[in-house]
Amino acid sequence: MASVSVKEQLRTAYPKTLTSIVASVGGLALFLILASTILVSQPIGSTVRGYFYGVDRSRKIDSLLTLKEQFSSVSTLNESVSGFNSQYDGGGSIRVGGADGQDTPVDKKQNPDSQDKSELSGSRQKESKNLKDESLHSNIKQQETGNKTSALPKVTEHDENAPSNNTREELKDAVISPTATNRNQSDVVDSGCDLYHGKWIYESTGPLYTNNSCPIITQMQNCQGNGRPDKDYENWRWKPSQCDLPRFEAKKFLELMRGKTLAFIGDSVARNQMEALLCILWQVEVPKNRGNKRMQRYYFRSTSTMIVRIWSSWLIHQTSEPFDFAPAGVVKLHLDAPDEVFMQYIMDFDVIVLSSGHWFAKQSVYILNNEIVGGQLWWPDKSRKKKIDNIEAFGISIETIVTALVTHRNYTGLTIVRSFSPDHYEGGAWNTGGSCTGKVRPALDSELVENGFTNIMHEKQVTGFNRAMKKKTNKSKMKLMDITEAFSHRHDGHPGPYRSPDPNKITKRGPDGRPPPQDCLHWCMPGPVDTWNELVLEVVRREFEDRQNIAS
Repeated sequence: MASVSVKEQLRTAYPKTLTSIVASVGGLALFLILASTILVSQPIGSTVRGYFYGVDRSRKIDSLLTLKEQFSSVSTLNESVSGFNSQYDGGGSIRVGGADGQDTPVDKKQNPDSQDKSELSGSRQKESKNLKDESLHSNIKQQETGNKTSALPKVTEHDENAPSNNTREELKDAVISPTATNRNQSDVVDSGCDLYHGKWIYESTGPLYTNNSCPIITQMQNCQGNGRPDKDYENWRWKPSQCDLPRFEAKKFLELMRGKTLAFIGDSVARNQMEALLCILWQVEVPKNRGNKRMQRYYFRSTSTMIVRIWSSWLIHQTSEPFDFAPAGVVKLHLDAPDEVFMQYIMDFDVIVLSSGHWFAKQSVYILNNEIVGGQLWWPDKSRKKKIDNIEAFGISIETIVTALVTHRNYTGLTIVRSFSPDHYEGGAWNTGGSCTGKVRPALDSELVENGFTNIMHEKQVTGFNRAMKKKTNKSKMKLMDITEAFSHRHDGHPGPYRSPDPNKITKRGPDGRPPPQDCLHWCMPGPVDTWNELVLEVVRREFEDRQNIAS
């Protein structure tokens, strides 16, 4: 074999090497161009963002909402209805306001009357006319308060104003501690101390936001903006007996909820709590409003956290179609079927906070096992015997919705059932002269007015919760946030007569001692309702940190 010189080998190798390099570079360039084109395309880009940040969940919900709106029957079931804010017009007649189908922030300068009218839109507007009738709620309250009127502290004009400096000093040392009830009947917390047995302590540091620093407060809960003269109701904090409940840390909450969604589902009290949470979070980050007429949604970009609210008056299936001897137009509640309107979204929620109860004082027909078994403010045939009243119906509804959540094979989230929120209409019911006017501090044990309706509603709720928990089959978590007893002391935390910025509104009792129209159900913002979100944060922290500890 002839030998080949080194120069000849190099001349032969170089062309091959250059050809390989050119081919490799060309191939890499072609690959990068194709890869870039694919990655920026919508389907994969959306999937990647959804996988890492959870953002794509909102698009899934949007598609479901669009699909749902194509079916008028489902749309009718999901129409937003008016809240439980009892209102009076200029002539003194009763009307209903504070609706919760509305998804847009409330303009503080908006006329309250026009706000109420806009909120009353929807297929169920007719229901508000029936609220003038007396309910079981009203009867119980009248019986109790009538027997205890002499025991109530006399309300004077001085009580309408903020306490004096001496009174404030006394309040700082005050201890207001409710007696715990049903503590061992439910799984209120999974670790640590009992959060719901404790006392109210005075703390002068003030709230985490003001009515001027939060733009989304519903006007009727904007107590300071509506002229309420006292502010000490903002300075009482809940202190559990066995531990401290930390002040709400917005950044910590957002970090815990990174890439997650929290949904408030229920009535106008759910809206009250949701707005209070948003007010606190607003102080560290302004969210993006991604809501629509079916669902309120606020997105916090820094942690890809979504706060959602869905209106559901009773949390169970409802229809206005005729059924047996119940005509069209009257709301029929299927006590054994959950509200399918929000159940279709639960797999997209990591934390759900449920609120219900007060709508069971409104007109409705109760259906169980496909049979009419009772009604509230409706029972035309007196010869028929009711099998279920509104209190029993509430207990069954709680068992139904909790069972649906703890047996859903694809739901793995954390559900917090907030217990029945007490109202404080003393001397009557919301539509019969009940009042919380002049309350400027939490009630002492000796000042508590027993509320039989609240007590039995709470009892039925706990019973329904416990029955449902025995049926649990999935990996979801379910907690009862038992605030009823503690908040029975907070008669000072309601708007009372300060429901609007109208400078001519009546805020004092008349010469005959009758109180002005007022709201003693919802809560001032800021105010005691902020404690609910401190409790939510603590429950969420315990749950998520426990999961991390187990995983590690």
